[in-house]
Order: sequence, then C-alpha cells, then structure tokens
Amino acid sequence: MSLPLLPPQPADVAWPTEAWPLGEPPQACAGEVARRLDYAFGPDSLADLGETHAVVVIQGGRLVAERYGAGFGPDRTYPSWSMAKSITQALAGLLVADGKLDVQAPADVPEWRAPGDPRAAITLDLLLRMSSGLAFVEDYVPEHPSDVIAMLFGEGRADVAHFAASQPLEHAPGGFWSYSSGTTNIVSRALSQALDAYGPDFEAFMRQRLFEPLGMASASPKFDAAGTFIGSSYCFCTARDFARFGLLYLRGGAWDGRPLLPAAWVDYARTPTWQQPNDEGPYGAHWWLGIAGPGSFSANGYEGQYTAVVPDLDMVIVRHGKTPLDRKPAAKAWVGALAQAFRT
Repeated sequence: MSLPLLPPQPADVAWPTEAWPLGEPPQACAGEVARRLDYAFGPDSLADLGETHAVVVIQGGRLVAERYGAGFGPDRTYPSWSMAKSITQALAGLLVADGKLDVQAPADVPEWRAPGDPRAAITLDLLLRMSSGLAFVEDYVPEHPSDVIAMLFGEGRADVAHFAASQPLEHAPGGFWSYSSGTTNIVSRALSQALDAYGPDFEAFMRQRLFEPLGMASASPKFDAAGTFIGSSYCFCTARDFARFGLLYLRGGAWDGRPLLPAAWVDYARTPTWQQPNDEGPYGAHWWLGIAGPGSFSANGYEGQYTAVVPDLDMVIVRHGKTPLDRKPAAKAWVGALAQAFRT
C-alpha cells in the first residue's frame, strides 16, 4: 500500500533539540483551535473528556499551541502509559539498523526454547504487530480478571517479560490480533538480550541513542527487578519531550541532518496490520493508525495520553490527562477534532 509522504523539516526552522521554535496557528483557524482548547480545559468537558492536563501542538517544526491545566505545566513530567510501546518500537528500530535484530526471525525467548514448543514460531514482527497468538487479558478494571494488572502490580511485577512469555498460545501465531502489554515487555527483554544490557546499562543505551539526540532531557524510563525496561507502560516525559519523539517520526526518523532511525522503520510502524473486526481501531507496528485523520498515526496511552503524528498537516499533537476508560472514544475524537480545526 502507498503511505502518505512525511514532510521534511522546513529549512528556516531550527530543530528543537535545545528549545522549541515558536509559532502560532494559521490565522484562518486560530479561533476554532482556541475554542477546542477552551473546551478541553473548561468545566463543560469534565463529563465528556475527563481532566485535560496538557496539550502541545507542533506544526511545521514550531510550537504553535500549548496549554496546561491548573497545577500542571511545561516542566511537569506526565505518564506515558502505553505511549511507551511506541518508544519500545523506536528502540527496536535502532537495533535492527545496527544489525542486532531481525524482526522476521523467531524471537529469542527463553521460555519457548523447549523442543516442539509452538510458541517458538513467534517472530518479533508478530510481537510488534500484536499478533503473537499468546493468551493475555488486557483489562484495566480492578475487579475483572486481568493479566496486565497482575503483570504490572501483582505476581508478575518483578519480571514482567517472564510473566508474559509464560502465557500459552490461544491462537495460531499471526492468525489473531490482540492488544497486549505483555507482548511489548517480551520485545523489551529481547532488546536487552540483543545488547546484553539490562537496567542502568540499557537505560544508558536509551539515553545515548534516542533521548539525548532528540533533547528529551526529561525522559524517565522505569525498569523491573530483572532489569527489563517496562516498555509497555512506563516512560515519564514532559509534553514537549513527547512532542520531540513525535517529530522524529514525522520527519521519517531523521533529526538535525542525520538519520536516527531508518525511514523504512518509520514506514513499518505505520503500515497497517491485519486485524479481525475489533473495537479499538486500526494498528500498525506498536503505533495506532488514523486518530487524527487519514495517514495519521499515534502513540496512545491509558487515561487519554496521546502523541499523534499528522503528516498532511506537518503536525504533532500531544495530549495528557485523566480520562475514564468509558470516555476514551471522546478523548480520541477530541484529538481528531483539534487536528481537523487546523484544516478549516
């Protein structure tokens, strides 16, 4: 399939490694953009979106809109929740570029090495596309049966990858799409295995190869007791730093004159995965698709954390907040509506 072209950084706009160049929304849409922001931060939205804590909008490489709720601000770090999955995808891309990983090869998972284990057929590609076939209940309601809650807060928290990799197959690998935070933590451990780097050593790799080149000084990844980056859920950043991460993908993996990620890896992230009919929407490879219009792709997190990349507008939208689970569709729709305001 043909993917929308990703726009280059304008020649007259500095890269935001140190600070974001400033701009404003186009005059024709400024009023509608302001109305969308007023609504999100006003009392009328609480029953719809829940709380909105931060919004940052980048267009043409410039910060054109920014607003924070009471008690929040540009220096505050915000939870990634599952936006960390897209950061994990970027880290995998670095190792693919280094020749240390082959996503089409069977994943190196110790729990699957016994002769005849059918899970040994699962590739990193299937893991990144949430199509491993592993059983995993992704439910955030405390009184419901939930593997993700057990993994992050219960019996699996000391070794999140082992907990996830110990699950049995529920479907043939590649034959069923099922969103799973456990899947990401299996990938995350595979990255550490490829580098033979865990805990502080893996964090040093993250900073040297990804965070520092982008100027993401606020990034704070979390690790389990086994030294695995909890790539499913935990990388705190400021809203502006999440926008830097989004800009890397908007620019096709390039940053300030050099490629940090292969352009093909960014295209891989936004190439649709086969899915059976589902309520969550289209998915690529550890990135969601379509939240802000055709061709857009996004890192989405629990309670309404979003970093949306919108190629046709040369835009990144970051939204942080606390949206109840049953209002998630409204929060997603608001991100799409904010992007649409710029198309007015």
